[in-house]
Amino acid sequence: MKVARFYAPGDLRVEEADEPSPSEHEVKIRVHACSTCGTDVKIFGAGHQNLDPPRVIGHEIAGEVVEVGSAVEGWQPGDRVQVIAAIPCGTCDECVRGRMTVCPNQVSMGYQFDGGFAEYMIVPQVVLAVDGLNRIPEGLSYAEASVAEPFACAINAQSIARVHEGDDVVVVGSGPIGCLHVRLARANGASRVTLVELNRGRLEQAADLVKPDETVCAGEVDVVEAILDLTNGRGVDVAITATAAGVAQEQAIRYVARQGRVSFFGGLPKDNPIIALDSNLVHYRELTIVGANGSSPDHNKDALARIASGAVPVDDLITHRLPLDDVHRAIEIVKNGEGIKVTIEP
Repeated sequence: MKVARFYAPGDLRVEEADEPSPSEHEVKIRVHACSTCGTDVKIFGAGHQNLDPPRVIGHEIAGEVVEVGSAVEGWQPGDRVQVIAAIPCGTCDECVRGRMTVCPNQVSMGYQFDGGFAEYMIVPQVVLAVDGLNRIPEGLSYAEASVAEPFACAINAQSIARVHEGDDVVVVGSGPIGCLHVRLARANGASRVTLVELNRGRLEQAADLVKPDETVCAGEVDVVEAILDLTNGRGVDVAITATAAGVAQEQAIRYVARQGRVSFFGGLPKDNPIIALDSNLVHYRELTIVGANGSSPDHNKDALARIASGAVPVDDLITHRLPLDDVHRAIEIVKNGEGIKVTIEP
């Protein structure tokens, strides 16, 4: 079979490999879609501390069951499935308390296990142990199902930030995850959703698809002033920073309303993670700042259900569908912001 295997920063090879065979506790799938994201770009450029090369990467995975281990129950060849990316252990104190997204023993597809940039892939026992292999609802394409994983991360973030009916919401960052946040905020009942993006071209591309109520180009105006002007000085109820920019986090604290909530969704570069924060704003305005990291198996199931119901459509966000041979092109498209969601179809 053909795979895309990461060897070192800048060294991702499309090469031939033996088809894997599942053990008695594993499932083998034919990968039909594996979407790309900013993390793939980071891995390609710099590797990752939790990834020991050589490794087949790709973690937004959907496919068809082709072989089932003898000890596995509930699955059979022909089942259409989506695979979680972040795999909690299911047994630690955090997991037992229902906090699977912050499991200290978490492992991941495409990091400790070969991922979805391949024609065939093994779903390991640890995924099955936490109910992380999900049935794709009828009528949903493999490409749409592959977007469930990043969407699940957005669901987790908006749950933590308590986005609800009537909220005035700002989403910073117009990449695929920002677009998903815009649609999810609206589905969660937000009265207004404003999309903020530094680059005018990317902002317009995203806005044409997800139709936010307002847009702000951070490269042309003062974001804090623009948001306060839009809200008559009140500020917004929720700000979600879906970008790896410390300045976006600093600004969000200044334009949320009293008792507003700020979600630090996008992690910052490891070599520059410190921001300047006026703690008196947090104190006197009773602000809440929350983080959001990944998703749980249940979030993935919720994501598939919401996509299938039409509550949060994703098909039009998939702007590029490429074969595995074009994985380098896919990474370039994501890196350069030329599209929204880029899916590899091995």
